Amino acid sequence: MARYNSNDIYGVNPIAAMPFTTTGEVDESSFIRMLEHLARSGANGVTLFGIASEFPKLEDFERQRLAEVFIHTLQGRSLYRAISVTAHSTEVAVKWAKRYQTMGADALMLLPPFFLQPSPQAIQQHIFSVLEAVEIPVLVQYAPGETGLPITPQQLADVSKRYPHAVFKIECNPPVDYTREFLQLAPQASVLNGYAGLYMLKMLAAGGKGVMPGCSFTEIYVRIYQHWKQGKIEQAEALHAALLPYIQQWMTHCEYIIQVEKNILMRRGIISNDYCRLPGWSLTQDDYQRIERFIEEFQLHC
Repeated sequence: MARYNSNDIYGVNPIAAMPFTTTGEVDESSFIRMLEHLARSGANGVTLFGIASEFPKLEDFERQRLAEVFIHTLQGRSLYRAISVTAHSTEVAVKWAKRYQTMGADALMLLPPFFLQPSPQAIQQHIFSVLEAVEIPVLVQYAPGETGLPITPQQLADVSKRYPHAVFKIECNPPVDYTREFLQLAPQASVLNGYAGLYMLKMLAAGGKGVMPGCSFTEIYVRIYQHWKQGKIEQAEALHAALLPYIQQWMTHCEYIIQVEKNILMRRGIISNDYCRLPGWSLTQDDYQRIERFIEEFQLHC
């Protein structure tokens, strides 16, 4: 019996970063320290192996070990643990999905295959196969900017109607009109938004249930979400407006914000260093100064 159903996947659900040593090896101690920090942050859930986790740069044995550590470290905490299935082979994706469920994941995220441009029918079959392989909620990810793969609102609505344990992470740019159209077709569906929370409040107003940003300043998203839930819309809007200039710049490239978030995590003492596996992004002196201003403005010192 699954601990969570699709309606339980909501709120602030950061994507776990992937700490490395200065030589590019997985830094397990920093990873555990970061997860323990996230468990205290007020987040509703944490997801492993999203784009912010640098998942394409991990070996299979590292994925297995990191999933074990992730599930064990957050065992018994009051937040759901989701793990992303990113394999481009349907058969392999099904194996990973079953494995993560057996290991104790509370939910999955599913990145549809896009390498070599599979047909819409093949993509649909991939999504259906993973959903049919497990009982736990599955966040079906729609990130066309990163994958180059368009999925229509009607296609997502068909998935929602067929599989009640499907949840949807919509992060097209912009996502709001797409989400409204999707929810008109599938009003029972649960939607979360990524994209660093750029559209967080607009998505909540459109019927979304939460946000899936990076994890280096989770507390800010938690405060915005709590303000919104409490009906303190002006406070939510003011805090989000203060955050917006920073994330708008950093989200101009995925590798850019991944490196920035690693640097923030390091400056806060949550991970030991900000190394990203190559190819990556080189921060400038202006970037470092901007990060320092950001930490001071939002009082993120640990």
